[in-house]
Amino acid sequence: MTIEKILNGENATLVIAGRLDTQTAPELEKELDGIVSGLKELTFDMKGLEYVSSAGLRVILKAQKIMNTQGSMKLIGVNDSIMEVFDITGFLDILTIE
Repeated sequence: MTIEKILNGENATLVIAGRLDTQTAPELEKELDGIVSGLKELTFDMKGLEYVSSAGLRVILKAQKIMNTQGSMKLIGVNDSIMEVFDITGFLDILTIE
């Protein structure tokens, strides 16, 4: 998995590509922990994301809970297979996906 951070004041975009699974989820969590304080808007650009596991879902959910208290979060570029995972797990009800 690769993560590209784009920081712009109180806004951040994380461009994620590859597989978000038990091996790579801690890396994403570490990146989030380093930037999330003080953010007003967090965007995950997932156009290059091929797979997400339950470990990846946990990190996304943690980010959503944090951003619920200090701003907003959205996901963009979500492909059909990952959208299906979000649907099956009920994440469509709690995430903003554009």
